[in-house]
Amino acid sequence: MYIPPAYQNKNVEEVKNFITKNSFGILVNQTNGKPWATHIPLELARKDGKDILVGHIAKANPQWHNFKETPEVLCIFNGPHGYVSSSWYKDEEVPTWNYIAVHVYGKVSIVNNATAMEGLHTLVNKYEKASECPIHLDNLSKGTLAQVNGIVAFEIEITDIQATYKLSQTRQEDKPKIIEELEKRDVGSKEIAEQMKKQK
Repeated sequence: MYIPPAYQNKNVEEVKNFITKNSFGILVNQTNGKPWATHIPLELARKDGKDILVGHIAKANPQWHNFKETPEVLCIFNGPHGYVSSSWYKDEEVPTWNYIAVHVYGKVSIVNNATAMEGLHTLVNKYEKASECPIHLDNLSKGTLAQVNGIVAFEIEITDIQATYKLSQTRQEDKPKIIEELEKRDVGSKEIAEQMKKQK
């Protein structure tokens, strides 16, 4: 994606942490000759010393049919965002939008059932931590677990990560006012304000 130099985040650990915390992403590829996107959890993991993404989609979703022939995929992870009014600037300018977005490029491959189950256990255990009565896949009936036969699990070997952290870096003189105004707005705007405070 196009990233002006001022907004490019090259801190790999920070970006990986962002992906882990915002793992509900968008898987994009070419399917039947047109762009195709599916909204799914994509978990960051390590395999053979390399970063990978782990996920699954329904077998009924035609997106996986092209994985073998055209394995190149794009995964998009969105973070908080907020409108920035130019009325908050000292000098006249157009309004804009602050946001965080990460694009991960890689090569996808379908995995076997054992690897698929490992990924599902990791996914469920991660998100059940916040439940009052967490469930575990080991405790589900064979009939319920049979639904796993209706998915296609995969791994994506990451080849490139591009991260945009657009946080008013080019408007240092206006930053305090922008933060102040964003903190009066919705949750996404408040989160962007917090991210701006962390930036040097």
